[in-house]
Amino acid sequence: MTASAQASPPLSEQACPCGRIDVHAHYLPPPYRRALQEAGLVRLDGGMPVPVWSAEAHLAMMQAHGIATSVLSVSSPGLHFLDKEKAIRVAREVNEAGAGLVRDYAGKFGFFAALPLPDVPGALTEITYAFDHLGADGVCLETNANGLYLGDTALAPLFDELDRRHAVVFLHPTSPACLDQIGMGFPAPLLEFPFDTARSAVSLIFAGVFKRRPNIRVILSHGGGALPILVSRIAMVAQTPLVSPRPEHGAAEVMEQVRRLYFDLALSATPLTLNALLQITDMSHLLFGTDYPFAPPPAIDANTAGFGKLMDQLSAEQRRMVDYANAAELFPRLREFLTSASP
Repeated sequence: MTASAQASPPLSEQACPCGRIDVHAHYLPPPYRRALQEAGLVRLDGGMPVPVWSAEAHLAMMQAHGIATSVLSVSSPGLHFLDKEKAIRVAREVNEAGAGLVRDYAGKFGFFAALPLPDVPGALTEITYAFDHLGADGVCLETNANGLYLGDTALAPLFDELDRRHAVVFLHPTSPACLDQIGMGFPAPLLEFPFDTARSAVSLIFAGVFKRRPNIRVILSHGGGALPILVSRIAMVAQTPLVSPRPEHGAAEVMEQVRRLYFDLALSATPLTLNALLQITDMSHLLFGTDYPFAPPPAIDANTAGFGKLMDQLSAEQRRMVDYANAAELFPRLREFLTSASP
């Protein structure tokens, strides 16, 4: 962050004319689309069609919904459908494509680096390249990688490095490995995405990942999925000897770790979700999101309209926080851009 940006007042106290920051926005650059096609994946996660994506169409969506910047990520299934060597290669190609969009459309796009998990050495190599050479704004992690959940000790070196870098982690849902057995024939986004978000968060909390790596900032998709509704039950069970590992300080530690999380409102801008979130966090941890292009236009229109209605009930300062100021605090590069764009 530059000295001038550090000297600026918080963006929540400024009037920014530039628009919202969308932290939940996806892209399908040619290397990723090609990898899906070669794997025969024309439908994903139990039936979702692979959407069409272009930078031009994405910019048009942004303009229609008052979005200044979209932070791009690869959606489910991430890269774990590929073998080790191909995942490493596609991760590099995808991340270079993301950096190219940031360069070619100044201020319009940021990107979360894709990682070739569950290959931890490959992921560490890609973190170094993505941050040090491409200027990534953070990393995107799927809720599991071929059934390996994020609290697993095998991933400890990954989180050590992300903590060292004070990284932002965008946690995106993917299908559980047992989708065919438990999905009831429905596509995963209906039920299993929200549940897998909660599974992954519990895996991280009960393994003490957040406690031992306090510099990592984690964004949970879709209002945290099922976590806000289940968190009191999770905290209660954390006080019992029924599970191991479990948080050392029981329910209080669970709630403390949950309060540190960030939550985007992609497909979740409803009074029910907001009320649940405000029981476990505050306005400084809520972020705008669209889930474009996987969410169809009517869903984005409805969610953005719902978001607007929610914002109408808030103060001007609270609206600025959720629209863009909270995200700008997470992403120094975007903060500098928005600060320079403000009057």
